[in-house]
Amino acid sequence: MAPTKKPDILTQDGVTIVEFGPTFERISEDSIPAASEALIQAAGGENSKVVIDLSQTQFFGSSFIEALFRGWNKLKTRPDAAFVLCGLTDYCREVLEVTNLNRLWPTYPDRATAINALAKPT
Repeated sequence: MAPTKKPDILTQDGVTIVEFGPTFERISEDSIPAASEALIQAAGGENSKVVIDLSQTQFFGSSFIEALFRGWNKLKTRPDAAFVLCGLTDYCREVLEVTNLNRLWPTYPDRATAINALAKPT
């Protein structure tokens, strides 16, 4: 079995971005360890503002929601912490709305809008 690709972790304007690329079109059980590791790594990184870019993700389930919670729980204790999601498909947005998690984690239509909302003033 080939190793699971990990999400990319990027930094822009003082914001950490966890990019779930085309490999994560469907975040299934076998990709949860890599996803969880990336979320925890980003939450413990230098920046206290994290954007989760799901623009290429069509499906995720409860295991991924648990991974999001773990990342958020690690990050939320830091000063000025922000944990937001962007690029949600209609299905993924509906999952968050049904679970009321859209009230916990702000969502933005795309990465640029999310970064602009969180970026440090220059």
